[in-house]
Amino acid sequence: MSEKSQAKELRELVRLVRYFILRSTALAGSGHPTSSLSAAELLTVLYFGGHLKYHLEDPTHPNNDRVIFSKGHAAPLLYSLYAAAGAIKEEELWTLRKFGSRLEGHPTPAFPYAEAATGSLGQGLSIGVGFALNAKYLDKLPYHTYVLLGDGEMMEGSNWEAAQIASHYNLSNLTALVDVSRLEQTGESVSGWHLDVFERKFAAFGWGTIKVLNGNSLEAVGEAFKKRLGVKDRPVAIIAKTRKGKGVSFIENKDGWHGKALSPMELDRALAELGEIDRNIRGGILKPEAVAADLKNISDKLSKYINGPEPKQGRAAVPTGGAVRPDYKKGEQVATRKAYGRALAKLEKGMPELVVLDAGTENSTFAEIFEQKHPDKFFEMFIAEQNMIGAANGLALRGKIPFVSTFAAFLTRAHDQIRMGRYSNANIKIVGSHAGVSIGEDGISQMGLEDLSLMRSVPDMVVLYPSDAVAAEKLVEKAAEHRGMVYVRTTRMATPVIYDNAETFPIGGAKVVKKSPLDKLTIVAAGVTLHEALKAYQDLKKKDIHVRVIDLYSIKPLDEKTLLQAAKDTKTIITVEDHYPEGGLGEAVRSALVNAGAKVHSLAVRKLPKSGTPSELLDYEGISAAGIVAKVEESLAL
Repeated sequence: MSEKSQAKELRELVRLVRYFILRSTALAGSGHPTSSLSAAELLTVLYFGGHLKYHLEDPTHPNNDRVIFSKGHAAPLLYSLYAAAGAIKEEELWTLRKFGSRLEGHPTPAFPYAEAATGSLGQGLSIGVGFALNAKYLDKLPYHTYVLLGDGEMMEGSNWEAAQIASHYNLSNLTALVDVSRLEQTGESVSGWHLDVFERKFAAFGWGTIKVLNGNSLEAVGEAFKKRLGVKDRPVAIIAKTRKGKGVSFIENKDGWHGKALSPMELDRALAELGEIDRNIRGGILKPEAVAADLKNISDKLSKYINGPEPKQGRAAVPTGGAVRPDYKKGEQVATRKAYGRALAKLEKGMPELVVLDAGTENSTFAEIFEQKHPDKFFEMFIAEQNMIGAANGLALRGKIPFVSTFAAFLTRAHDQIRMGRYSNANIKIVGSHAGVSIGEDGISQMGLEDLSLMRSVPDMVVLYPSDAVAAEKLVEKAAEHRGMVYVRTTRMATPVIYDNAETFPIGGAKVVKKSPLDKLTIVAAGVTLHEALKAYQDLKKKDIHVRVIDLYSIKPLDEKTLLQAAKDTKTIITVEDHYPEGGLGEAVRSALVNAGAKVHSLAVRKLPKSGTPSELLDYEGISAAGIVAKVEESLAL
C-alpha cells in the first residue's frame, strides 16, 4: 500500500474508532468518551499503521506484541480498536457496560484482548515491566510491550517505581505512550500541556523520550513511532500533546466532561461533526515474526496458566514432582522465613516456570538462597513493593509462577496491586516475613499486624501460616502448585521443628497437635503462637487441665470440619494470634463457628506494640504461654 493510500485508510479508521467510542458510550449511558477520543490517533497508528504485531485469532500467542491500557477508563477505545480490526462484531460494542457483557467499564480478562484488569490508575506500567522482563530475560522473545498512560495518572508513584526498574533492567522492549490531554476528572492536571515536564522526568530515570507536539495528528504520531524504532538501548516514552474529547467541538478540551456520555441529541450532533463514516472498513494488523524459540512449548504453558477457567481453591496448577523434601530434626530451631528460601531453591528443578522477586530484603526473607542457586530467575526489585507486585502480575500473565517476598508490613502499601492481580486471575504467590510483634526490637513500623486481614479480604486468596520449618517448606510447595493467588506468612524468630519430615499439609487443612478424651477446651493458633500454646499445654497439664491444641496453618480456606468437631467436643475455643484482632485468625474461626453453639474467645495484639524482646512483647500483648494459661483458667471458671 502506498503512503498516500495508508494515510487515507488511517483517517477513515480513526473516524470509525471515534464513531464506535461515541455511540457505544451513549448507548451505555455512561463511560469515558472524552478520555478515549484524546488517544484515538496514538492507538490507531499503533494498531493499523504497521507497528503492532499481533495474531488476532490467538490473543495468547507468545510472540504477540502486548498493549496495556493503564488508562483503563479509556476502555471504549480499546474495544473500538478491536471492532475496527474485525476481531469483534460491531453489535457487541453496543453491549458496553451491560450486565454479562465482555465489555466492562474498565478492561478485565473477560475481554480476551485485554492484557490485564486495569483502571486502578498507576499500575499498567508495572505490568508492562513484567511483560518486558519475561520477553528479554526468560522466554527471550522479540515481542514489544506498549503501555497507554494518562497524564493525570502520572502522579502515581508506582509509575516512577516502574520507570526506574525498567531503566535498571534496560528494557528496550518497553514503550510508554503518555496521553497528555491536560484535563483530568476535576480540572487541569498538575503539569497541564507542559510536555517538557514529562520529558525531564522520564529522561532522569534513564528513558529515551519522544515528544509529539500534536498527538491528534496521524502524521506526527506516525513519525514518533518511526523514531522509536531507532532507539534500541533503553525503554522509550512517547509523550503526546492531545485534546480531550478530540473530534467533537462542544466537548473538545472542555472541563466537566470526564466520565460523561452524550445524550441522544448530543450524539447526533457529534456524529454530524465527524462526517461520513465507512462502517465497512477494517484495519489490518501485522503478524509477529517467527522466532527460533520453542513457541509451541511456551504456548502450551500459557494455555495452562492463563487461558483456563478461573482458579478455584485447591485446584492445582502443576505438580512439582515432590521436589520439596524437608530434612530437619525435631526440636531443631529454624525460622520459617529460612525454610521458605530453602523450599524455593528446591522447587525450581521440578517447576521451570518459577521466578522470584524480592524488594531488597532477600537476606532477611531468605529469598537469597534461591538467588544464589538460580540468579537467572531472580529479579531484584529494590524497595518498591507496588511495582514488584505489578511486575509479578505481568510475569504471571505471561505464564510464569512468580513468588514475591518482603516484610509483611510493607506489603500493605501494595494491597491495591494485589487486589487488581486477583481481578486479572494472576497466579502470584506472596510471602510476607517478619510478621507480628515477635520480630522484637525493630519496633512497630516493621511489624506486620494487618496482613492476614488484608489478604483474607481478596477473593479466593489462599492464606497459609506455617508454624515450623517442615510446614513452611511443604506449604511453599503447595502454594506453587495451587493455581491462583496465595499468601504465605513467615516469621523472623527461630521456632522448634515439631513435625516429621514426611508430614503432609494440604491447603484447607489443620493439625490437631494435642488431643485427649479429657479435653475441656480447645486452643487454636498458628505460627509463633502455636509454640506458645504448646508451652501453655504443658503448664496446664501440670495443673490437671486438659486442652486440645490445633495448628490452623491454613487460615483461608479453613478446615471447618476439624474446628466444628473441636467445638462439639470442648464447647469452648480460644484463638491466639500475633496479629490485630480485626480480620485475623480469630475472626476467621469465629465466622466458621457462628452456628456451632460454642464460646469463642480471642487473644490477639490489642495494644500498640513497642520495641522489646520477642518474649517481652508476647507477654505484653497477652499472647504468650502465660497469657494463654490465664485465659484458659478464666474461661473454665465462668
